[in-house]
Amino acid sequence: MAEHNPTPASVSAHTEKKKQGQRSVLLGALFLMATSAIGPGFITQTGQFTYTLGVSFAFAILVSILIDIAVQLNVWRVIGVSGMKAQELSNRVLPGLGILLSVLVALGGFVFNVGNVAGGGLGLNSMLGLDATTGGIITAVLAILVFLSKKAGAALDKIVVVLGVVMIVATAYVAIVSNPPVGDAVKNMVIPEQIDFTIITTLVGGTVGGYITYAGAHRMIDAGISGPEYVKDIAASSVTGIIVTGVMRFLLFLAILGVVVTGVALDTESSIAGQAFGIAAGDIGTRIFGLILWGAAISSVIGAAYTSVSFLTTAKTSVGVKNALTVGFIAISTLVFAFAGKAPATLLIVAGAVNGLILPVGFAVLLIVATFKRASLLQGYKYPAWLLVIGWLCWLLTIYLGVNSLSGIAALWNG
Repeated sequence: MAEHNPTPASVSAHTEKKKQGQRSVLLGALFLMATSAIGPGFITQTGQFTYTLGVSFAFAILVSILIDIAVQLNVWRVIGVSGMKAQELSNRVLPGLGILLSVLVALGGFVFNVGNVAGGGLGLNSMLGLDATTGGIITAVLAILVFLSKKAGAALDKIVVVLGVVMIVATAYVAIVSNPPVGDAVKNMVIPEQIDFTIITTLVGGTVGGYITYAGAHRMIDAGISGPEYVKDIAASSVTGIIVTGVMRFLLFLAILGVVVTGVALDTESSIAGQAFGIAAGDIGTRIFGLILWGAAISSVIGAAYTSVSFLTTAKTSVGVKNALTVGFIAISTLVFAFAGKAPATLLIVAGAVNGLILPVGFAVLLIVATFKRASLLQGYKYPAWLLVIGWLCWLLTIYLGVNSLSGIAALWNG
């Protein structure tokens, strides 16, 4: 029988198809990270801080983006080169630490997922007038359907990209309609009229804190992309993910700023972003806000569930079991929402403190691996010294974030 030898053309086609698949996965991973960060809390914070700082908020956005890039460059590189998830690396550094990290991530992810489902309900209420509880349940069911798909991984990658693009385009429209002082905003990115470091650290914690830190990197290695040969792709994807988040933050800031600079009084007890969108673009603005809030919520439901479960499973866990656990994770958080109507304030405060602890603990582990365990865990990869220096400096900032988050627990305990 004659042997079948592949032709150069068929080999080339196979290689190109493989590269396309890898690009698709990396695009999905970076958007998973970005859309996980762009949740209901992201929108609320942006509205509040724009109302508080005005044009000076542009500086806080820029600085937080630079810090986020430094963090994620290290997180993605260590996880991507090693091919091991954060909890596995943690157990290699200190046995048992990975279990603690997994519990913290899953706990924080679960509580915030209740809030994400609630955000989905509020989004559908603003967009379509649906009852908020019904809207939350619909949001959760749609998220569950992603993981019931036969090709859940591919579906997840495509959906988070589509949601990310829709949110950015919709926000850009309102940013144009609201006619913000773009020149003043750009000037304040470099020469701010006022600086609030508390707001900057809050933005950093909200963008790369908790499960969000690991969302994209874990998705990447789940899809089989790991090893020193992928360093350039890993670095580019991690930076691009943060830039996507930054673009969304800046567009949202401009959309709200156009209303804030007119001096109109907004109700700080209600959604400042929602009010600003309504004032800038009327009824359609309110519905667009609902679309953006819903998109932010459902993508965060998907991201929180996927990443939390990635900490509760291993490489040996079958895809079917992982998807089943993810569905259960979403279903239980939805039941809590349905009975409570929202994530209880006490739980949100506790989860916020937990998220504040995850970043310094988990990030320290990754930096220890990059600094001291390159030969054994990073396959001998020569880690850039400049990236390590920046990483350790950012780690000091995460300690400050962690201390601030614990103050929330103290206030709750004493109150």
